[in-house]
Amino acid sequence: MGSQLSELSDKLTEFIANQKLFFVGTATAESRINVSPKGMDAFRVLGPNRVIWLNVTGSGNETSAHIQEDGRMTVMFCAFTGKPLILRLYGQARVIHPYDATWDELFAHFPSIPGARQVFDMNVDLVQTSCGMGVPYYDYVEEREQLTTWATKQGPEGLNQYWHDKNQQSLDGIPTHILEEK
Repeated sequence: MGSQLSELSDKLTEFIANQKLFFVGTATAESRINVSPKGMDAFRVLGPNRVIWLNVTGSGNETSAHIQEDGRMTVMFCAFTGKPLILRLYGQARVIHPYDATWDELFAHFPSIPGARQVFDMNVDLVQTSCGMGVPYYDYVEEREQLTTWATKQGPEGLNQYWHDKNQQSLDGIPTHILEEK
């Protein structure tokens, strides 16, 4: 039914490439646990033990705060069509901001999405599969355009102001460093 692997296989990498939705879980030793759904063609496999994903502006910035304090991250994919499968990637991640030296190199792997604020670069140390037979079937209809439209209307100055007002710390007061270098 399930298995634990030390790296992603070609078959699992293909599975990831076909998914429209993934979930990210993070926490520090003292913070609330955060689980976020992600989409928007924002996930890439760079190797059997390295993945990156693009984070766009949202109402909070929990993942960034958590990763900068405690780099643990879990990413989960579920098969909503076809053969059942749940895939979890466990590892350590780091946050790359637009002001960081490696931003351009990593951001180049993604389509230009308005409101892009971080890339998460994750070293995968455990790959786990499980059956997924309890996950229902769902049909993908289309991407939502509201977030992209909103970010485009904000423009760079509006996004910076939003980051200043709403994205500088987690719910637990942990800094995100979105506007400043560490």
